[in-house]
Amino acid sequence: MSIRLPAVTVVGSINIDIIATTDRLPTAGETIGDGVLHQQPGGKGANQAVAAARLGGSARMIGAVGDDASGRLMLASLSGAGVDATDVAVLHGDATGTALIVVDRDGENQIVVCPGANSRFSLEGVEFGPEETVLCQLEVGLPVVLEAARRSSGFFVLNAAPAMDLPADLLERCDLVIVNETEYELIPALAEAKLVAVTYGKDGSAMFEHGHRVAEAPASAVTVANTIGAGDAFCAALVLALRVGLSYARALAVANAVGADAVGDPSSQPALALLEEYVARTAGAGVAGR
Repeated sequence: MSIRLPAVTVVGSINIDIIATTDRLPTAGETIGDGVLHQQPGGKGANQAVAAARLGGSARMIGAVGDDASGRLMLASLSGAGVDATDVAVLHGDATGTALIVVDRDGENQIVVCPGANSRFSLEGVEFGPEETVLCQLEVGLPVVLEAARRSSGFFVLNAAPAMDLPADLLERCDLVIVNETEYELIPALAEAKLVAVTYGKDGSAMFEHGHRVAEAPASAVTVANTIGAGDAFCAALVLALRVGLSYARALAVANAVGADAVGDPSSQPALALLEEYVARTAGAGVAGR
């Protein structure tokens, strides 16, 4: 089966992830030795754009990096993954966004994000096509997200992470909001949103219309290597699955399968199969709802 996937434009953050892997996470004031350090491309926006491209979609990234070595590395990484990075701004005088991450042997993590260039870019000169699906997160300034919502006329998706209070007009514009269970609890206004997908980790995911649970799908069993990019891979997959016409329940199942592959990969931008393979893999999934 061959599926023609839509064009997705991601407006969001681009970071370099500096990761220390340890046996366990430190407590407050504690120093832990014997860590292993490495760095890799990251940022919720970049992760989602790369996931969309690796799933076989046409992905465009709108964001910013600094005029530094990390920025050049991020641009090369996006292009190498098949993402159109033409509209990624290079901001002189700003550092590329950086995430400092500690990951334990079970894949749990602690993260501190230094936004750098992510906090200063604008959408000046950027155009959105009428059929373009736009996916945003909240690791960039809220004014940029509001502007993207105002200027785009196609399917608009917000991954409301990290959680914060959201303006009513932004929620009204969203065709879909994606959050995890903690974010869903922290943003009470989501109970009135038209369509919200909520992830529950090992308990799968569900879809809500105006606060009513209308579909759900179980999670896939997997050995966890790294949870950092799993939610971003889920977001990209869910958007693509819904836009090709899959039902809510089936789209959730597909996105769960993609997320499972992502947590089994140590990278924040994991290797993924094409979306059509996940569609075939979940043909007999125990989903409920429409």
